[in-house]
Amino acid sequence: MQLLEKIKFLNHRSLLRGRVYSFVIQFLFMALVVWAVYALMISTQANLEARGVDSGFDFLDQRAGFPISVSLIEYTPDDSYGRAFLVGALNTIYTAIICIILATIIGVMMGVAQVSGNMLVAKLAEIYVEIMRNIPVLLTLLFIYGVVLARLPGVRNAIELFPGGYLSQRGIYFPQPVPLSGFGFVIASLIAAIILSIFFQRWARKKQRATGYDSPVIRVNLALLIGLPTVAYLIAGQPLDWDVPTLQGFNFQGGLTLKPEFVALVVGLSLYRGAFIAENVRAGIMAVSKGQIEAAHALGLEPGKVISRVTLPQALRVIIPATTNDYASLVKDSSLAIAIGFADIVSVGGTMIGQNGQALEVIAIWMAVYLTINLIVSVAMNAANRKYQIVER
Repeated sequence: MQLLEKIKFLNHRSLLRGRVYSFVIQFLFMALVVWAVYALMISTQANLEARGVDSGFDFLDQRAGFPISVSLIEYTPDDSYGRAFLVGALNTIYTAIICIILATIIGVMMGVAQVSGNMLVAKLAEIYVEIMRNIPVLLTLLFIYGVVLARLPGVRNAIELFPGGYLSQRGIYFPQPVPLSGFGFVIASLIAAIILSIFFQRWARKKQRATGYDSPVIRVNLALLIGLPTVAYLIAGQPLDWDVPTLQGFNFQGGLTLKPEFVALVVGLSLYRGAFIAENVRAGIMAVSKGQIEAAHALGLEPGKVISRVTLPQALRVIIPATTNDYASLVKDSSLAIAIGFADIVSVGGTMIGQNGQALEVIAIWMAVYLTINLIVSVAMNAANRKYQIVER
């Protein structure tokens, strides 16, 4: 017993000593990093002062003095640099969200198509994936912006896509909805429909687990989300008007406009990253055991339900981790908007550097914005990953 106690004591002391050594080494390393960063900041500050260059973020309160072609909020050249940065950041976030949604839709469709039993569909999807994955994204953006969109007709010869919708070299024009009195009732009905659809989906899931019977969740939810607001819209007396774009002089006036730079960026990034996501989807589907798919078919499940109920839920365990990296890369690739003239945060910041020379501060803001966006994306995707992972007992 004394020998065993002595061995335990020696093991405990050895473990404690190892932890102390590890803590000391990590502390010294972090101290070295902090000292290096501090020394770099002091050296940079001294060099800037020696060259007469102002430093600090006080310039954000100064007048910007330059226009921004695309802005989600009100902005004029008389506004501050800080507001101009906010406009660029919102444009970046807005573009990233749209591209993530479109790239996901394209990726899922092409990934499923690659494992389709239809040889023509599978080969076309494979050709798309191989072409887009092996062409630089910058070249794709330049091709769409400088070749495809540049060959569209001028404003006077714009293509009419539908009544009130036009396509030309200067962008895509849509009628803009104008809410009238009573439209709040329609919004309230939409919110109610969303809440009801969520409750119905949960009820249907509990019923399916208890009885094994499926409920028409998709059809009922679509009926709620479309039918309820439509009924409310008719009851409220159709409280919605449309501001239709009309050709006046050398351009269309009124309505909504999607600038060609924005269209090229969204289409290019969505097609490019959609190809990578398609490979993730294909790999995830291939990782599902064929026996489970064959069992689902043997039980009489329809092909669509086999994909939605059996294949994709299990494939998501493989798809989500790889797709998280693709989403982060897509957000960073959006900085290439500067090559086609879209006013994202990089383009706006580049203009500021040219005006006041605050390169260090502008680059720091760029890094902080992209880091924040990608951390949010990472947290959301990790939450989804935990939901679909197998829980060990």
